[in-house]
Amino acid sequence: MSTQPAHQRPLQQDWANREYIEVITGSIKKITDFLNSFDTSCRSRLATLNQKLTELERRVEYIEARVVKGESL
Repeated sequence: MSTQPAHQRPLQQDWANREYIEVITGSIKKITDFLNSFDTSCRSRLATLNQKLTELERRVEYIEARVVKGESL
């Protein structure tokens, strides 16, 4: 078994820590990218639903106005 000089052990531990931090940082970036993509997708879908809901509300108001006036549909 080879023994390492005392000054190399902290150096190797430092490299191991840096590699671990790099892996964690990469994982955080991937999660962030996913969440940003998910946010964009959700906002787009909600905007589409909002447009559809607004159109339906307009139609309901139109039909209600015709019913109040006694017009036939």
